[in-house]
Amino acid sequence: MAPDISNGLNGHPATDDSNAELWRHPDPTSTQMHAFKERVNVKYGLKLDHYEELHKWSVENISDFWGEVWDFTGIKGNRVDEPVLPPNAPMYPRPDFFPTTTLNFAENLLYPSSSPDPSSPAIIEANETSSHPISWADLRERVRRCTLALQSLSLAPGDRVAGFLGNTANAVVAALAAASIGVVWTGVSPDTGVHAVLERLVQIEPKVLFVDNGVGYNGRTHASGVKARGIVEGLRGKGLMAVVVFETVVGLECGVEELAEVMDEGAKAWEYKDFVDSVPNPSAPQTFTPLPSSHPLYILYSSGTTGAPKCIVHSALGTLIQHKKEHIIHGDLLPSSRLLYYTTTTWMMWHWLVSALSVGSTIVVYDGSPFRPAGEMSMPYLIDSLKITHFGTSAKYLSILEQKHTQPLLPQPDGSNAASLATLKAIYSTGSPLAPSTYKYIYANFPPTVQLASITGGTDIISLFGAPNPLLPVYVGEIQGPALGLSLLAVSPTGDPVAPSEPGDLVATVPFPAQPTTFFGAKGDAKYFDAYFAVFPKVWHHADFISFVPHTDAGRAGTNNAASGLLMLGRSDGTLKPAGVRFGSAEIYNILLAHFPEVSDAVCVGRRRAGDADETVLLFCMMAPGETWSEELGARIKREIGTRLSARHVPGVVCEGGGVPVTGNGKKVEVAVKRVVSGVEGGVGESVVNREVLEWYREWAGKN
Repeated sequence: MAPDISNGLNGHPATDDSNAELWRHPDPTSTQMHAFKERVNVKYGLKLDHYEELHKWSVENISDFWGEVWDFTGIKGNRVDEPVLPPNAPMYPRPDFFPTTTLNFAENLLYPSSSPDPSSPAIIEANETSSHPISWADLRERVRRCTLALQSLSLAPGDRVAGFLGNTANAVVAALAAASIGVVWTGVSPDTGVHAVLERLVQIEPKVLFVDNGVGYNGRTHASGVKARGIVEGLRGKGLMAVVVFETVVGLECGVEELAEVMDEGAKAWEYKDFVDSVPNPSAPQTFTPLPSSHPLYILYSSGTTGAPKCIVHSALGTLIQHKKEHIIHGDLLPSSRLLYYTTTTWMMWHWLVSALSVGSTIVVYDGSPFRPAGEMSMPYLIDSLKITHFGTSAKYLSILEQKHTQPLLPQPDGSNAASLATLKAIYSTGSPLAPSTYKYIYANFPPTVQLASITGGTDIISLFGAPNPLLPVYVGEIQGPALGLSLLAVSPTGDPVAPSEPGDLVATVPFPAQPTTFFGAKGDAKYFDAYFAVFPKVWHHADFISFVPHTDAGRAGTNNAASGLLMLGRSDGTLKPAGVRFGSAEIYNILLAHFPEVSDAVCVGRRRAGDADETVLLFCMMAPGETWSEELGARIKREIGTRLSARHVPGVVCEGGGVPVTGNGKKVEVAVKRVVSGVEGGVGESVVNREVLEWYREWAGKN
């Protein structure tokens, strides 16, 4: 189970924070991105120097660039000597990269080209009380046995297998076993409600469902039997052949008999050990089915905040080559690196974490609260004990450390030891924009050598638009810049590029391999078009509201977007437009986080009811423990927003709110509040996990 750590008060930097450089790589020439640039220079007779020039080459020479990424990152496959991408390929319909090449995703993760020592750790499995390593040899053996068991069910490439699983090695094993035979994996975290799980799984009709018998969180054990039974019952008549139960919590009843009672005739429930022991040829070798580059690998889900979640199908090569580019070239991961990303199996960052195996790096799968057993020091102590080099989390988690004034490098007030964080090279943050004040907090309280990389991308692309970058500085409040191979613009509602530093909608203008193949189910292609191309038909519309901040210095050679930092201002559907002025809610949240510690969180939405002449901005504030709302506080908030942003940004209403609606991944759902207060009936999906909060806003709207 995961806490609500992905929403919160994060956003646009105030003007007095701009251009403050916090970090620069001490030796950029030692990085893998530099080595990649020099490889390109030699092969193509170029003199690319700054990142801007490398980025420009990558988006103007798409086929050459992605071909070089394949070679440089060591992808294994039966690559055919042909153009990587047809000339002048459009973004829609989605073009196939490496169209006649075959490969297997699981083979690339289990047998990476770096050839790690079989006895070294591939995975470290950790929770609130313990951790233990799983060697490459052990991981390969576990996947082999699971693969044989899945093959015994006569699954065919393209069939679906689902996991209702926590972030453990079991989930990695089951996902890689599915990928080895071309079966599509989908994961849902066990903290998700039964209805929300079925909203997803009923659409894709999995043949096999893996579940935990229970999960541990915040010092307590939560049995999964009741939820699992409800899910299995909801999948009756949908082709479910087998349910497989992991004994994740030792000694807890697995409940196989109870699950069998609600399954279709002929289907079977297994304990995992019986499932893998049931195969007729237990000593058969691991095999990897060669599959087309566009073969489906994963199904991820849209948030489902305004209706049933969309089932987004991601390809094997698109996922692999994007992740390897991001891990090796952008993140500078090495086989000696250790990556911990605090995530759930539902979130795209879980898939991103797992792909680090393809580098030969060790991944750390952590299941439990990030605040156990040592409060805010739990993760710093874990980083030390497991020698983590790259730590990923959400912006909200880092803002909690900031609000708690956590100083991990100093002895703690309760007498506990300081953390050294001596192995830590990078902190990754995503899920929502990272506030400028949090940037400054990190560099005041963590080792100054650490690269703080706010990153952005999403479930839709299972990868990153804005990525870590060893050749660029880190500035207060900014994502470092667009990733290689991604041509990004901020555009106006008419689709025209906006001026530098002006806000606009994020679009991508050239094809990239991690575009989804389709949406699963009836009318999937039409839904795909509507989601990404209906607004601006020739470019990918990502529905984020952003601006670019131009820089010209030793790290950034020019003024185009590759030489600019990115500011994430919120979702396009949450853009505020009073009197025709467009701005993002994140700009408001940042003011609250930096200047009003008595406010713990907030929801800022636009309200325009039928008959209203204009939109009114509403700001609902949630108070920190022990704090009380007052009209005087509301007036101070308005004055601060007007002073630090402009009079046009000042909300028409500032008052105390009734809570923050969030999805199962902890993401704030502004659009649900916007619909409720504007009197729009229906359209709020079951993915809002605390739907009771919306009733407070419905009552408020009825009185105001």
